[in-house]
Amino acid sequence: MQTPQSKQTNVYETDFYAWSQQQANLLRHQQWHQLDLDNLIEEIESLGRQERSELRNRLSILVGHLLKWEYQPTKRSRSWLATIRIQRLDTAEILTENPSLQSYLPEIIQNAYMKAIILAAGETNLPVKTFPQDCPYSLEEILSDRFYPGEPASDELMS
Repeated sequence: MQTPQSKQTNVYETDFYAWSQQQANLLRHQQWHQLDLDNLIEEIESLGRQERSELRNRLSILVGHLLKWEYQPTKRSRSWLATIRIQRLDTAEILTENPSLQSYLPEIIQNAYMKAIILAAGETNLPVKTFPQDCPYSLEEILSDRFYPGEPASDELMS
């Protein structure tokens, strides 16, 4: 015979959406004893990891494009500029919505930089060893809408 807990775990494993709606309903009606606590705790922890991961991904793309901007100045484009600007906006939004992630930024930047090198090398066809081992940009520079590394871009491109 299945207990309510094992029945919920089964729904969790076979239909996550139905499980999440069920858990929300139980919470809404304060039916604490019927909650699938083990899986609910796991999912809440997972939400925090997803926010960190999203921040790291945004920073990887942003720093990768800053590297491309610096190391291939003759190939700069409005597309690269748009990507840099959008990633900065998205990063700022994540940090505004999750201010506690600020304390993880030094760690996240280091991990994001490794991915940024791979992105930049892959998209520029430059060897990985072209790029510094450690991120050459400060956090303030990365997030600043006024920072574009390397030679100044043409006014036409920046407008």
